[in-house]
Amino acid sequence: MVSSGLHVIFGTGPVGCWIARALVDRGIRVRAVNRSGQRPALMPAGVQFSATDLSDPAQAKAAAEGAAAVYQALNPPYHQWATLFPPLQAAALAAASAAGARYVSIENLYMYDGATPINEESPASPCSRKGDLRARMAERVMQAHQRGDVRAAALRSSDYYGPGVTLSAMGRMVFGNLAAGKKAQLIGSANQPHSFAYIEDVGLAAATLGTHDDAVGKIWIAPHAPAVTQREVVEAAARMAGVAPRISVISPLMMRLAGLFVPQARASVEMIYQFTQPFVVDASRIERELGLHPTPIDAGIERTVRWYRKSSS
Repeated sequence: MVSSGLHVIFGTGPVGCWIARALVDRGIRVRAVNRSGQRPALMPAGVQFSATDLSDPAQAKAAAEGAAAVYQALNPPYHQWATLFPPLQAAALAAASAAGARYVSIENLYMYDGATPINEESPASPCSRKGDLRARMAERVMQAHQRGDVRAAALRSSDYYGPGVTLSAMGRMVFGNLAAGKKAQLIGSANQPHSFAYIEDVGLAAATLGTHDDAVGKIWIAPHAPAVTQREVVEAAARMAGVAPRISVISPLMMRLAGLFVPQARASVEMIYQFTQPFVVDASRIERELGLHPTPIDAGIERTVRWYRKSSS
């Protein structure tokens, strides 16, 4: 087990913060790395900070010096993935290799088409440019492991929700809008089953992969509660917030029109298929083999509503 020594997290978005929380809870020393050096509110006290331009391999290597484990939780601007993401990952892999550190790759499910429930044995079948990019990046991680450059494990999750999550499909435009008494803004369809990943579960799963030897060399799907529709999430959140469950749905056509003017919307058009058809995850393996269970959806929604109400007050 890699349960001692320094663990370094590249990226301090919500998943980076919840990884740090899970590691600190285990008594592990943590360094968090971002470009600004600013500490997010979710980041636990005592975590060392490093202001580093991780696109510079030399800086990335210096930031990971002395690490027992490195977590790649980076997420460049959505519309700049193609140019920024591969070199960021390459620098992170090289930094972990130079440190002799375990490497935990935080990934998503874009490489799958969702035609059948997704698990660790599902073949990569990307149907978008971003899906193809993520498939190629994921393959490079496992190739680095097979070459012996790093000891790597990959953690894949569907769309996040939970405290601190603002930019996902179940982020500010749903929970933030409801907390402000506005309509929840959904994409694609309100009525298709979709698996969502509670952010605290993702952080705990990543910390587990970073500290357990039997997790290395494998792809893992993070814990996911049973799939629900976006409408069901909104209805539960509205009930807990004491507001009406008002909904506005952004259709694929509306997204394409918005994309004419907004780069982020334009970058999202190709991924809307995940919300116009069932997109269901089978996370039974991580439950069975590592004993990690998902937070029940109602409990996760309640904590998310509470966080949004507190953060908007």
